[in-house]
Amino acid sequence: MNCMKCEEKAIYEHNNLKLCKTHFLSYFEDKVAKTIKKFNLYEKGDKVCVAASGGKDSLAVLYMTSKYCKKHHIDFFALAIDEGIGGYRDHTLDDLRAFCETHGIQLEVASFHSSFGQTLDMIRDDAIKNHNKKPCTVCGVMRRTLLNRNAKRLGATKLATGHNLDDESQSFCMNLFKGNMRHNASLGPITGINQHANFVTRVKPLYYILEKETRLYTFLKGFKVEFTECPNIDLSFRSVIRDKLNELESQFPGTKNGIVNAFMDALPDLKEKYRGKNDYKVCERCSDPCSGKICNACKLEEQLCRA
Repeated sequence: MNCMKCEEKAIYEHNNLKLCKTHFLSYFEDKVAKTIKKFNLYEKGDKVCVAASGGKDSLAVLYMTSKYCKKHHIDFFALAIDEGIGGYRDHTLDDLRAFCETHGIQLEVASFHSSFGQTLDMIRDDAIKNHNKKPCTVCGVMRRTLLNRNAKRLGATKLATGHNLDDESQSFCMNLFKGNMRHNASLGPITGINQHANFVTRVKPLYYILEKETRLYTFLKGFKVEFTECPNIDLSFRSVIRDKLNELESQFPGTKNGIVNAFMDALPDLKEKYRGKNDYKVCERCSDPCSGKICNACKLEEQLCRA
């Protein structure tokens, strides 16, 4: 099987696409750059904070952000959150530190322990047994909160995440099955419906990139990364949806692209429907934006970290 653009051996095939190493790398980087330009994810005057963990997706988006921002003279830096997951996060952070040192990228690190007084490992069992909360739910709320707080503290105007096309198709289906279309209205290359001064705008440069493409890209680039998953992932609803979508993709190639493309067609109408409804209030404890009097992070901190 030869590359569709030259006579070299193809190392990547998806649907009708067959590419050699050189043309796959160009395809990947061009697709990310086009996504950034199409949706104005990074603009002159921005200070971009890249949410980085040391995993394949975060290294890919960090590298592409570095490449794009250096070319267009836009300030950027990396921000990592150490949740305190023993045997997992410590290793990925080591990879991230080495990566940032090699590529001359500023890295900031915040942790659950320094911010909430506990690590995820310390509160995991209590969350499951006594509060019926899955570790991924707790981690997601606290992690998003620390990313926003620290990105804002460091003067960022954009917060870039490594969410890819697989992630978006999973999120859409999760919200659909739970009957929560308002949450779907918050998805897209630029996250959120209503902007708030205390929210740093979140953007997804890898929006149209498949997870398998990110995996191959980081491998071909020689990035030092462990292709392992968080030990808590199997407890999540997302893992169930992920496996089902992978089965469908295997049987019907292009399923994930179809889901996201159909969603993008409906997204403007969804945003219009929910825009202005349930406007953000301010948390009485931490002043972060939230839908009620107390934000979810403060509620979890009270339940799990102050016992």
